[in-house]
Amino acid sequence: MSGRVDTLGMWQAVNRMPEQMLDALERSKELGGLPDRSEITSVLVLGMGPGGFAGDLLAVAAGPFMPLPIVVVKSYQPPSYVDEQTLVFALSASGDTPEIVQAAAQAAAAGGRVVAVTGGGRLAEMAAAWDAPLVEVDPVLYPPRAGLSMLTVAPMTILGQMGLFPGAAQWVRQAVEQIRARRDSVREPAAALARRLAGTVPLVYGGGGLGAAAARHWKNMVNTSAKAPAFSAGVPDLLHNEIAGWGQHGDLTRQVFSLVLLRHDHEHPEVMRGFDLLIDMMEEVVGAVHTVEAAGEGPVAQIFDLMYQGSVIALEMAAVVGLDPGPVPAVVAARQALGGRTP
Repeated sequence: MSGRVDTLGMWQAVNRMPEQMLDALERSKELGGLPDRSEITSVLVLGMGPGGFAGDLLAVAAGPFMPLPIVVVKSYQPPSYVDEQTLVFALSASGDTPEIVQAAAQAAAAGGRVVAVTGGGRLAEMAAAWDAPLVEVDPVLYPPRAGLSMLTVAPMTILGQMGLFPGAAQWVRQAVEQIRARRDSVREPAAALARRLAGTVPLVYGGGGLGAAAARHWKNMVNTSAKAPAFSAGVPDLLHNEIAGWGQHGDLTRQVFSLVLLRHDHEHPEVMRGFDLLIDMMEEVVGAVHTVEAAGEGPVAQIFDLMYQGSVIALEMAAVVGLDPGPVPAVVAARQALGGRTP
């Protein structure tokens, strides 16, 4: 990536996604101190920023295969039902995310069985004091935004180890194979799409839980890497609300917005029909419609494939206008004003 400004090594970190996923598998394998499957009646994930999104990703990728509910909380307080039968994942790359430190402390005080996935900080100290299982995230190899796979795969692997997410390790290995295959061919198509999206505001729409989560990741990466506005939504939900907002101002919206449709093989048939309707209704109100297809075996591979493509395209969008994709001064300023480090 010569000639590109990348002070934090985001290109290298994003392209290490498969190796990061395997590292998470290894670090989580045979983790000691976990409760027995029979002792757990619910799963709670505490996270903000990348950690919060990792929780969302876990819920849509693993949740449909699990016998217990997964609840994701992005705030200072855990739910009141937390007790000794609640498995609590506390996710923070820095370990000092104030919302997660406070929520994890309250969950532990209520008897929750905490598992920490973190790069250190106060969360790691509390986990040690509680003798709680800990998966370490290397903050040098995985900057916070690029450590999403570690924050997701570690809980996924642990759920598999406990018998709550059958076949988790195999799902992850299939995702690794797909990202490695995509990595070998992604650069030219990603650069081409980035050139088309640069200077526009991408609307990223995905189908069902998997597609909507992938679309949200694209939005986040465009925001943070390309420092540009972007918006996301999911089919069919947007057909109940957001679609109504495109009923006027077409002369303006055609100059500003591009539509990106994320498609995968696990869409409900009615979601497929929803996309057909969406295209018919949106073609006249956006500048262009682009479709990005997922590949790979299984839903875990396909959502990671879409996410990887989005991360690379966001980096390419930054390169088009000569921006350094790493620093996020607006996020840093907001976190400092709120008294905490970046998530």
